[in-house]
Amino acid sequence: MEQILTLAGQNLLSPVILFFVLGLGASLARSDLTFPEAIAKGMSLYLLFAIGFKGGASVAQHGADLSLGLAVVAGVVLSFLLPFVAFALLRALARGVSVTDAAAVAGHYGSISIVTFVAATSLLTASGIAYEGYMVAVAAAMEAPAIVSALWLATRGGAGGKVDGDLWREILLNGSIVLLLGAFAIGWITGERGMAEIAPFIEAPFKGVLCLFLLDMGIVAGRELRAAGRVVTPGVVAFGLVMPLVGAAFGLAAGLALGLAAGGVAVMMTLSASASYIAVPAAMRVALPRANPALYLTLALGITFPFNLTLGIPLYMALAQSLTGG
Repeated sequence: MEQILTLAGQNLLSPVILFFVLGLGASLARSDLTFPEAIAKGMSLYLLFAIGFKGGASVAQHGADLSLGLAVVAGVVLSFLLPFVAFALLRALARGVSVTDAAAVAGHYGSISIVTFVAATSLLTASGIAYEGYMVAVAAAMEAPAIVSALWLATRGGAGGKVDGDLWREILLNGSIVLLLGAFAIGWITGERGMAEIAPFIEAPFKGVLCLFLLDMGIVAGRELRAAGRVVTPGVVAFGLVMPLVGAAFGLAAGLALGLAAGGVAVMMTLSASASYIAVPAAMRVALPRANPALYLTLALGITFPFNLTLGIPLYMALAQSLTGG
């Protein structure tokens, strides 16, 4: 327990976390601190490109094997199953939530937050904790299956659900997935040579860009919390704090079963604990237009994202180290 508290304290005082807290505090205090949308978008694209390319180069260096395939399969299974857990938990904790809204929320919690993934891998690197480079492929694989589960839950509950070409286009051609997988493939193809060519661009500036991006995300999260109004009931808040821990427990079991390194287990826990606020909201607008965006965005971005960033990731890292001996 002492080791867990020590590591958590160190990570809470990292620049990445503190810049997020700064943005959150400024937004809740109604400061006029903002980022132009184009700059925020540019930082997001840079982070996706950098983490994808580095992941692909790492796989090229160490080679693709059965462990990569098993990890991707485990990620897909987790993404498909976690919405069922989230749906049942939300309906139990917040009884006034409709089937449509519960299904939409469940889809967010089966998919992943790529920004939370980037923050976790950055903290692992800064702490000198090794993780498998192919985890970026696992992250990409976990984006879409949860949307299918959410639609099944909505249809089963009589809430409808629109499955057509527009929906699949939203899922498969989502910009974050395309860039992440594309950069991963290019990094894999070019390997060490490619990494050497662009390392000055994706290594040295990475941490600074991440700090600025999380400052902006803190501002956005605070804005969502302020605008939530009556949507944020005690049951909804409880779900937003409990579900990440439940998801992390599933990720922990999967990571240990796969024999991942301490960092890999922490990443699998983080992916399973996170909630999408980019890919899934776009899909839900098409598939479940009657679902309330104020509910699923507030939960994913206003409650679970800050929890994971400030308390969750340090806890997952410490538990992974403790249980793997890493």
